[in-house]
Amino acid sequence: MNQEELSQAAVQFVELATAYGLQVVGAIVILIIGWIVAGWARGAVNRALGKIKGMDETLRHFLATLVRYLVIAITVVMVLERFGVQTASLIAVLGAAGLAIGLALQGTLSNLAAGVMLLFFRPFKIGDFVEAAGVSGTVKQISLFTTDMATPDNVKIIVPNKQLWDTSIKNFSANATRRVDFLLGIGYGDNIDKAIGVIQQIVEADSRCHKDPAPQIVVGDLGASSVDIIVRVWCDAGDYWGVKFDMTKAFKQTFDKEGIEIPFPQQVVHMMKPDGEDA
Repeated sequence: MNQEELSQAAVQFVELATAYGLQVVGAIVILIIGWIVAGWARGAVNRALGKIKGMDETLRHFLATLVRYLVIAITVVMVLERFGVQTASLIAVLGAAGLAIGLALQGTLSNLAAGVMLLFFRPFKIGDFVEAAGVSGTVKQISLFTTDMATPDNVKIIVPNKQLWDTSIKNFSANATRRVDFLLGIGYGDNIDKAIGVIQQIVEADSRCHKDPAPQIVVGDLGASSVDIIVRVWCDAGDYWGVKFDMTKAFKQTFDKEGIEIPFPQQVVHMMKPDGEDA
């Protein structure tokens, strides 16, 4: 290689280094700026969502991280465009791949979407006793894919979030107060007013029963073998089962003491003689 060829090669190298060097430097600058913006966007979204009352921390971090990766993805596309890569076709390929992955993970993504909705709308929180998707128990943990519950006898249940979101949810802990209902039957020969008075005394003696709303004690029905009295009292949600159990016991013991009959189903059997007369 003579002197002239060496000079031409050096010039070409300098031109290439200059052209691609500027592209490389530009790509590095874009990456740095994109990385900084991604971190800033994540922090901004995190702070903004933190100001929303009741926003779950898991959901807040998930959405903030999602925004960060979105900014990074846009940055990568801009870098590829600097080197002349046809990003339109690349995006189309990635879109098709994303669609295929989405179809393959349809159930998992459905649980993820349902988890986001549960964490955002908060139909229940940790510690609530709920009934949903055919199970009932105390909520122990809410994640993006599943919800952990514990039954009253402390059996752990893991429920996919999609099942919870697609069904009606009974939250027994959502309200501060609950109503306790009793159905008491007395004999037709018993004095109704006396029975109502006895029930009223039992209700008033229990400090857990609220005065407002006032307890309701009414004759609900004339049954086949009893006069049915409906008793409705309000109490704090945490006292529900205590009131239910204690007052049921008190009703029985007091009725026995006052001589008020609590009927039970009975059958009368007539034995017929061959001639058709009663035995």
